[in-house]
Amino acid sequence: MHTQTQTLQKAFRCAFPHTIPIFAGFWFLGMTYGIYMNVSGFSCWYPMIMSLTIFAGSMEFVAVNLLLGAFNPLQALVMTLMINARHLFYGISMLDKYRGTGWKKLYLIYGMCDESFSINYTAEIPKDVDRGWFMFFVTLLNQLYWFTGSALGGIFGSLLHFNTEGLEFVMTAMFVVIFLEQWRKEKRHASAFAGLGLSLLCLLAFGSANFILPAMLAILAVLTALRGRLERGEEPV
Repeated sequence: MHTQTQTLQKAFRCAFPHTIPIFAGFWFLGMTYGIYMNVSGFSCWYPMIMSLTIFAGSMEFVAVNLLLGAFNPLQALVMTLMINARHLFYGISMLDKYRGTGWKKLYLIYGMCDESFSINYTAEIPKDVDRGWFMFFVTLLNQLYWFTGSALGGIFGSLLHFNTEGLEFVMTAMFVVIFLEQWRKEKRHASAFAGLGLSLLCLLAFGSANFILPAMLAILAVLTALRGRLERGEEPV
């Protein structure tokens, strides 16, 4: 029992610092979401329950309009699949990392968001820290940050009045930092250049509203084709 407690404490202490940047972003965006729900006519219970059950920031914002509009479950299903299609690629990338995590795997799959994926995929976990519990605490902490931010926004939304325009850029800046950190760790940057180049091409071809899914498909195809060379440390031709 004492050994298990030490394992949990060590994994938590290791995971928590990685989630601090997420805390700042999630609290701002979560409170914005809670306020948005409040001014749209929903009680504070709605953002709280939706943050626990949906836990998909973009979809939660879209869900506000779905709840206010006519009942159309097919439209809601298609929109959800389109908005969160990137999670299919996240899941494929995490197959090996989630293997052997036991019952925690169910929550890791359910709670995987962009930020948890970024941390769990790129973090260099010390050998004396349990990998499964590290990823579990990263995922749990990130959901708690979003939940508490949404709850506070829903509760105090009617009392606060401020302009939230541009607040969503917090998350963009955070992903830039994660990308730069990964760039610094890698000796070769072929995968980074491939991701940037293919994303730019898809942006020009499909526009800002529709480029994400084609870009991910292209990146997946190219990196799969170059996987052997990249793993051997060779430069792609």
